[in-house]
Amino acid sequence: MARVWEADPSALFTRRLGKSAAELGTTQGRDGCPDIWELDNGDVAVIGRDLTADYASRLPADASIAADERLVVIPGSTLRAAKPDIADE
Repeated sequence: MARVWEADPSALFTRRLGKSAAELGTTQGRDGCPDIWELDNGDVAVIGRDLTADYASRLPADASIAADERLVVIPGSTLRAAKPDIADE
């Protein structure tokens, strides 16, 4: 069965949504920089800690992680800082 949505690995980074990890004080350099980026096709890329194994057995009943997906965690401040850059439509 084909998926309704498929990630496009050729999409390019267009703009950061919110503030950089340095601006938010969630990093001490370039390593481990949580971030949110809009791609040129309208999709969103999230850079965060891979906690798939930690959360897989505790997912809500209506959530699942496919074999080619990862659950990533970012600081709440990173998402809140992106809110003004995310359209309501």
